[in-house]
Amino acid sequence: MTTVHRTCPLCEAVCGLTLTLDDGGHVTSVRGDKDDPFSKGFICPKGASLGKLDEDPERLTKPVVREGDTFREASWEEAFELVRQAWSRVADRQSSAIYLGNPSAHSMAGALYATPLIKSLGTRNIYSASTADQMPKHVACGLMYGDPLSIPVPDLDRTDYLLMLGANPMESNGSLCTAPDFPGRLKALRRRGGKVVVVDPRRTRTADKADEHVFVRPGTDAYLLFGLVHTLFAEELLDIGLEVNGLDQVEAQAKHFPPDVVARRTGVPAETVVRLARELAAAERAVVYARIGTCTQEYGTLAQWLVDVLNVLTGNLDRPGGAMFPMGATEFRPRRKPYRTGRWSSRVRQLPEANGELPVATLADEIETPGEGQVRFLITVGGNPVMSAPNGARLDKAFEQLDFMVSVDPWLNDTTRHANVILPPPRLLQSGHFDFALQGFAVRNYTRYSRPVLPLGERPSESEILARLTQIITGLDGDLDEFIIGQTPGAAELELEGESGAERRLDMMLKLGPYEGLSLRTLLDNPHGIDLGPLQPRLPGLLKTGSGRVELAPPQLIADVERLLAGLDSPMPDLVLIGRRHLRSNNSWMHLTGGSNTYDLHIHPSDATRLGLDGSAVVRSAAGELTVTVRTTDAIMPGVVSLPHGWREMNVNVLTDETAIDVPSGNAVFNGVPVTVSVPEVINAH
Repeated sequence: MTTVHRTCPLCEAVCGLTLTLDDGGHVTSVRGDKDDPFSKGFICPKGASLGKLDEDPERLTKPVVREGDTFREASWEEAFELVRQAWSRVADRQSSAIYLGNPSAHSMAGALYATPLIKSLGTRNIYSASTADQMPKHVACGLMYGDPLSIPVPDLDRTDYLLMLGANPMESNGSLCTAPDFPGRLKALRRRGGKVVVVDPRRTRTADKADEHVFVRPGTDAYLLFGLVHTLFAEELLDIGLEVNGLDQVEAQAKHFPPDVVARRTGVPAETVVRLARELAAAERAVVYARIGTCTQEYGTLAQWLVDVLNVLTGNLDRPGGAMFPMGATEFRPRRKPYRTGRWSSRVRQLPEANGELPVATLADEIETPGEGQVRFLITVGGNPVMSAPNGARLDKAFEQLDFMVSVDPWLNDTTRHANVILPPPRLLQSGHFDFALQGFAVRNYTRYSRPVLPLGERPSESEILARLTQIITGLDGDLDEFIIGQTPGAAELELEGESGAERRLDMMLKLGPYEGLSLRTLLDNPHGIDLGPLQPRLPGLLKTGSGRVELAPPQLIADVERLLAGLDSPMPDLVLIGRRHLRSNNSWMHLTGGSNTYDLHIHPSDATRLGLDGSAVVRSAAGELTVTVRTTDAIMPGVVSLPHGWREMNVNVLTDETAIDVPSGNAVFNGVPVTVSVPEVINAH
């Protein structure tokens, strides 16, 4: 038996795991690593399943290539040669596209090799799961702080008051807020006398454990947040400790959203709006945190902007116990031009670029619509957009029209079944792991590296797969890693070590990073991880705005307030649909059986009664329809229904409309989707 220590790669919490393997390399037990200074032994059902997931019998072990309607196994050389031949037939680089799925954010390969691959394609057709998830946060932070990766996180371990919107960390484990044992941290907050308030259209597991739960109509969080901002100004409760631009513009816009006005739109009583604003202002250390439920809605970027506006106005941005900026071990943020979006637009719908990519909501348009630049060649890396993108049924049909598709993915799924070549990455335990992105969102500065546990054998690593694709597209004969190291300022003076190109690049990034003395060797000598200390104030040094100040009123967002104002008078649908998280699943690529995982429709008893529902129902939207099992519950507010996402048995994204997006970010709208729910028609066979 062998015992090894690793970081769990299955969600954003980066928990440490202790694995026991037998002589055949099979995982016999998975426990939380009690010596990890960050997770301290915490483990959830996803982490406990790592061995089972790693040895999933459906995981591909060799490349497969399409022959007609079937697949056959192929050698790696044959598979790469087919890609090379297909690329040689691409006459216009703008007819190529790439999609990066959620798993890319959880792998070293995605962090280190996706960007060179994207640059090698030379296309503007770049898509990812970001525009089905968190792009509004990137855009808001880019406009306010000058860098879309400068995202403040709640300092959970030191706050006294947490106002949380659209997040359910008791089941998701947290997002854009890396916090192992999020449930334990919330319990500790309450034990020390603090308060947790959850705003959500559904009484989630997180809301059930909070001090207070406030129902809010889906898609109206920006109105509620503006109501809080209005109250702070009206009652002179401001406590701004930073140099900011745009305070007067924010106040002028907030005057349009007094509590009694936003109450009619949000369903949150005016007196509750006022009380929450006063509590935020009165708390010694408070923070507002909002996640996917507030991103994936019609006013997602405005909601994310107003979260940070509130943290600024109450004196809680860049302050212990408030919203603070982590410092990752490999952080490298050179000066750059002031952040902006819309440097180019999509060909068909003229949707603006954000963070170098186009909205995944328009990918089907670019494949289906003839003309110069029509997408004919597609690379997908992880993910399953047929299940996770809006109107997945349309995207499913669009993929059939491609000339060639190559997927880097370990499974044959709803998306990769359209590929001509599937290149499967190795098992998790055959791969090294370092959280380049997630350590930059941690609620305490921390770092850890896990070397591969099992040998690769004759197959390439995922890093080598992506590097080989880059070499095919660029025609580069040399070593890609050495080329990148050679192009990195300051790297020539370093003595780098590592058993692979990825490890050498990690060593370089650690040695060039913000912490003196960190290196690959340091991390290898500390297999349980290294505590780098509590979050520290970082402003104004972190800012990359042209003014060197926090831009509280970016013109692009102030202009979008007009859209929010227009929405005040728009008719409200009778029923709207929201998503639902499960503890035992991770987006569209991992679902564990048992526990609370169900894919029935949650509806309030009063709505079920007036609609005459009993047992099953048909849910219809502008995009499609589903027949579902009904479950009545008072945990959801009247006028709202809920379905989980990512289930092949019941793909909720048949109902989501790809034409509905958040305008500033291009993010797809998954929450607040207008639907009708009715009794299934009974067809008389006679």
